[in-house]
Amino acid sequence: MLNFTTSKRFQKTTKGIMTYAGLLFFIVFMLFPFFWMLITSIKPDAEIYDMDQFPLLVKQPTLYQYQYLFKNTRFLLWLKNSAVVATVSTAISLTLGTLAAYALARLRFKGNQAMGLSVFITYLVPTSLLFLPLAYVVRQLGLFDKPIALMVTYPTFLIPFCTWLLMGFFKGIPRELEECAMVDGCTRFQAFRSIVLPISLPGLVSAGLFAFTLSWNEFLYALTLTQSNAVKTLPVGIVSQLVLGDVYYWGSLMAASLLGSVPIAIIYSFFLEYYVKGMTAGAVKG
Repeated sequence: MLNFTTSKRFQKTTKGIMTYAGLLFFIVFMLFPFFWMLITSIKPDAEIYDMDQFPLLVKQPTLYQYQYLFKNTRFLLWLKNSAVVATVSTAISLTLGTLAAYALARLRFKGNQAMGLSVFITYLVPTSLLFLPLAYVVRQLGLFDKPIALMVTYPTFLIPFCTWLLMGFFKGIPRELEECAMVDGCTRFQAFRSIVLPISLPGLVSAGLFAFTLSWNEFLYALTLTQSNAVKTLPVGIVSQLVLGDVYYWGSLMAASLLGSVPIAIIYSFFLEYYVKGMTAGAVKG
């Protein structure tokens, strides 16, 4: 009996060690890029290009790379542009995507299934196939090199994504909740606003976070539709000012990348609970 208890305890301990070892591996794997950006951003140029030095060590930490970033580039303006463009694009896409997803998930009309499938197929179309015709349309409308050019083009790939994600979430909400509200005198829109939307908050947060992240990191449209430094977003501004031909300002590049990832990390930390609920409850239904 003693041997059996000892064996059981040994198996439990071994399982726990293996579990935590696996978690530790993935934590290190996920955080290593941020660690690399941090140590590179506080190295002087001489250490960055010193091939004999161990790359994970810093002998003489410095803030020169951050000083160069703020003094010689328009980093704060690019950060502001990215925040404004991502916020407006996400708001437009989430509003239209929510209405479209609810209509496709709840209403019955001719072509409902085909339209839902077309939304999914549209989401799968690579943006690299669309930026040339969109650039032509933007130039014809006189919006080239203006922030609004990005605000109206980003929804072309964000709305299908939000619609596809929220369709599964809305299908998981019992119809009886809306029917009871309409029996009590609510219109369908009132039932949608007062009943469905509060229940769907985790799904809305998940879609919004994904849409904001995609807008924040988007590079191809921003590179094609913006030209002046005052209009560029963060990804394009960093590349255009810190990569000059075959000259790479690695320290400042890493500093800009690290600071540029901070807003996204903060937003995810605030909405993590809703994000997890939305991904586990909505994306797997329907």
